[in-house]
Amino acid sequence: MDPRVLFKAAGFLFFMVVGIPGNVFILVQFICLKVIEKKLLPAHFMLVVLALANLIVIFSRVLPQSLEAVGLSNLLNNTECMLIIYSYRVSRAMCIAVTSLLSCHQCIIIAPNSGVWSFLKQKVSQNMSIIVFTTWLIILIMYPYSMSIARAKGNFTTSPFVLHVVFCNIDFLNYFSYILNGAFMASRDFIFVALMTLASSYIVYLLLNHERTIRGIRSSDRKKRNSMEYKASRAVILLVALYVVLFGLDNSMWIYTLTMSNVSPDLNDVRIMLACSYSALSPLIIIATNKKLQQRAKCRNKNRAISWTMQNSSMSDVPP
Repeated sequence: MDPRVLFKAAGFLFFMVVGIPGNVFILVQFICLKVIEKKLLPAHFMLVVLALANLIVIFSRVLPQSLEAVGLSNLLNNTECMLIIYSYRVSRAMCIAVTSLLSCHQCIIIAPNSGVWSFLKQKVSQNMSIIVFTTWLIILIMYPYSMSIARAKGNFTTSPFVLHVVFCNIDFLNYFSYILNGAFMASRDFIFVALMTLASSYIVYLLLNHERTIRGIRSSDRKKRNSMEYKASRAVILLVALYVVLFGLDNSMWIYTLTMSNVSPDLNDVRIMLACSYSALSPLIIIATNKKLQQRAKCRNKNRAISWTMQNSSMSDVPP
């Protein structure tokens, strides 16, 4: 097998193996938490939405790429291509929007209790679900155009301004539409990345001030002073850092492709791999840094160990 094809298949299969279980675990655990505790913190609600958007990205883009990489071809018709392209664009936009909202919310939560910050703490936390659903609705309305330019690959002529995406072609027909689409997507990403970068920078500033404040406190008391909000802030910063790095690589390649016509499938594959990597890798950071998820995972492992011990003891009690 061609090493390039092997690397492509291995990369997308890795994203599926890591991304699907990780995002499903986050969804299931927080849904169970909602059922048991009858409530869900705004940050946890956003993580549920992020995990759902991540799963849609994986199933709408990583899965088709994996199938194509192992040798399958022409699996989708025009209607399925329209649905896949639309689902991917909406879910990817939602990933960056929710990550940005998460960083802004965490910034508001740990900000000083004074003036505008006090007002935002109350209003944003109370209305976070409305903000998230409104954002999703706006994104749903923004992307129907992507359905009209998506077609299944076939024996027909395309314009020079086409993106070859796995089983589908996205044909922009003319240079103006091609550039306008690229400029719109890049601008949207830059706005959200700028928001999350500003919020994260302020969080870092507050964390540094917090560390200076407790520097003179005894080490035994210092741990108590590190509140859950500050630990959650560090987790958000890690998520933002991951996205910003992947965003920089992805959009650098995207801007480069705007200078080309008939972008090669290989270049598209690299871009898609970078664009999808956040949806597969972000659950690892969320699970590793979220105390609630870690506690529930430990409880499950403990219950399994107890159940296994009880089964073994009951079997040993059976006379030969």
